[in-house]
Amino acid sequence: MLVLGEVRTALLQNSGEIDDDACASVLALTAGEPVRVSRRPIAYAVSPDRLVGVDCGLPSASRARVRGVGTVVARGTITGGRVVQGSAHTRVERGADRRLPWSHYMARPGVVEVLGKVKAGDVAEGFDGDPDPDGLDLGSIGARLVDLVQSSPGFDRRASFKAARTRVRWVAETGEPAIRFTVRGDGLRTLRVVHAGPFTPAVLGLCEDLALHDWLLTTVLRMAEKAGIGVRPDAAARLAPAIDHLLHLWMPAAHVDPALLPFWDSLDRRSGFTRQWLTLVDRIRDQVAVNTLALLRVAAEAGRRCR
Repeated sequence: MLVLGEVRTALLQNSGEIDDDACASVLALTAGEPVRVSRRPIAYAVSPDRLVGVDCGLPSASRARVRGVGTVVARGTITGGRVVQGSAHTRVERGADRRLPWSHYMARPGVVEVLGKVKAGDVAEGFDGDPDPDGLDLGSIGARLVDLVQSSPGFDRRASFKAARTRVRWVAETGEPAIRFTVRGDGLRTLRVVHAGPFTPAVLGLCEDLALHDWLLTTVLRMAEKAGIGVRPDAAARLAPAIDHLLHLWMPAAHVDPALLPFWDSLDRRSGFTRQWLTLVDRIRDQVAVNTLALLRVAAEAGRRCR
């Protein structure tokens, strides 16, 4: 089994959190299909799946010319009414030696068939490395979903702060369970998940959850760096958007299948996601506490002078 996917994560372009009804409205991307919305343990909405037909080159570490035809499954999610994600994935399988009618490929949603011979490992390494921009571009499909959601007329386009998008390019394979997460430049991360058994939507949920928490950590780290803690007198005020809009969204594995929790735990132990997040949150709260004490001291001194 070989599944390729990519997740794009971004801040919703709205001044505040949107409610469940608004989430259901903007994620109603397929007529007649329901949007799944849940409130526990955190607000979360998922669009119905959309199919995108592709007929293009596939990634190859050896730079072999590999053609694939089939469909990609794409969906959008909104977490906490503040963060939007667009993801796309497809399963790569050996197909016929010639191209078949589209009806054949549409009958196999989420599968891209390879025309001719190819090694799954070569495709996986090519996708994990530096895929040809003119070939299969799952990231662009996910990015278009994010743009579609962001274009909703119900948004006021007045986000409280700026935040860069991130992208997580992932590969899922069958084998001895393992997980590897790599941070690369320009907002790109790569994820390899090896697990026993066939691919299920639960694996996609794991990848989206990791992408969400990587975006949260990356965004709040940048906000703390720009705030000038210990240098700028207004550092606490510059950290207010993080406190108001992001800190409460940290809830690892909230929507991950229990069977896949060991993957999250293993990655967290090695990468230190949660340790870094908790240290960052403590630093922000300490800065706010120091600022509050300073304001109280100034107010007390002003009160004594007025007596």
